[in-house]
Amino acid sequence: MNRPFDPRRFRAMLVKETHQIVRDPSTFLIALVLPLLLLFLFGYGVNLDSSRTRIGIAVQDDSAVAASLAGAFQNSRYFEVVETGGMKKLRDNLIGDRIRGIIVIPQDFGRQVARGGGSIQVVTDGSLPNTAAFIAAYSEGVRATWAASRASDAGGLRQPPIAVTSRFWFNPELASRYFLVPGSIAVVMTMIGSLLTALVVAREWERGTLEALMATPIGMGEFILTKVIPYFVLGLGSMAMCTVLAITIFGVPFRGSPLALLVIASVYLIPSLGQGLLISAAVKNQFVASQVALLTAFLPTMLLSGFLFEISSMPKPIQALTYLVPARYLIPQLQTVFIAGDDWGLFLPNLATLAVFGAGLFVMCVRVTQRRIA
Repeated sequence: MNRPFDPRRFRAMLVKETHQIVRDPSTFLIALVLPLLLLFLFGYGVNLDSSRTRIGIAVQDDSAVAASLAGAFQNSRYFEVVETGGMKKLRDNLIGDRIRGIIVIPQDFGRQVARGGGSIQVVTDGSLPNTAAFIAAYSEGVRATWAASRASDAGGLRQPPIAVTSRFWFNPELASRYFLVPGSIAVVMTMIGSLLTALVVAREWERGTLEALMATPIGMGEFILTKVIPYFVLGLGSMAMCTVLAITIFGVPFRGSPLALLVIASVYLIPSLGQGLLISAAVKNQFVASQVALLTAFLPTMLLSGFLFEISSMPKPIQALTYLVPARYLIPQLQTVFIAGDDWGLFLPNLATLAVFGAGLFVMCVRVTQRRIA
């Protein structure tokens, strides 16, 4: 029968687990090196911005009007004109992936404009549908802006009855790193919480020390806490390191409060650590435990949390599945606390859901551990 809680015994077990973390190089590799790699990968390597797309221009008309429109494309902040010339040369560059689209200004463009019309051709690479749609849409925008500017200079522009002015809140530049970098912090916390703790009890099983440990007077609650607390602190440390790098190196704004970020991270680590311990308690092999952690924690966080792909664009059955992914409730909070500020109306329901996830996973972990030992 287990003895009552003993602070000295609990402290000794915490020191033992901490020493184990310090002696294990793989722990520091996952907790310190891997977060840096992920942060720089999503900060610099992954770019979802649609600005400065490489295009070519084929000007087949020698009129001043055609030259003016070509200049409008060259001065656009959305395009980078890297090539001009004939269609054959531009077609080869498009096939060779050196440009993403071709703007063709036809031979009689000047006469068309003089008659009150005028059309251009936009050739894009359909194998990249998102980029192709972007080029087509913004090409029309450049042409429309150019036409409006010419009409205004000629004094023939009338004010439209409805004018549309676009304004982007919180992220005026539409910079993808502003939501990719905070999202990568969620991936880091998932890796530390689930992957590292998935190896903890499995390591004890492999080394044969778990049976000896359970022969001591330590209670199951103390045992779980001594496994969780060091990795909880390690997870918060990695989160703090990534936050500092996100602000100082990647220039991501931080408009919330450190307290809100600490609360969000702390609550999320509960289900993350619980999931890792549950895997570790159910699987006695470290390799298998790490693979299960990657499949059940890392991949869902990457694909089903709204980090890279919007949940609303997913099929309905997949959208329903995302409710079982704890990171789904973390990503909006991180992005909000970074680029918008504290919004406890958003935070509290998500924090409550994460707390329920964590409580359920820890209860399952205790039961599975007891059953495996018995």
